[in-house]
Amino acid sequence: MAHYIVRARPIQELLPELQELLASGEIDVMRPFGGSLQYSLENARRQDKDWAIWEEEDYCTPPLAQERAAVLDRYFTDLTVQNVSRGEGWEQLEELPPLWDRPQAER
Repeated sequence: MAHYIVRARPIQELLPELQELLASGEIDVMRPFGGSLQYSLENARRQDKDWAIWEEEDYCTPPLAQERAAVLDRYFTDLTVQNVSRGEGWEQLEELPPLWDRPQAER
């Protein structure tokens, strides 16, 4: 299992649609990656004004291949990944503001 810090530029006009997918749990049920992606996107942070950043657990080669095909490439551009140890990414990001203005639905 690998963990990554994911940095990507959100497509701003599609963020409300992504937030609805998260609130409905539609991402959570995608297998095999849905639960991890749901958690990561719900807890994503804003870096500068144009970037989203989060930690993601992934098993694919190349990294995030399934997640990109199913969700990420629709809502984000310029996606990059950096290897980190589990939890290290979240520790680095904890001081950044949340990506979402309002909380996601309880899981």
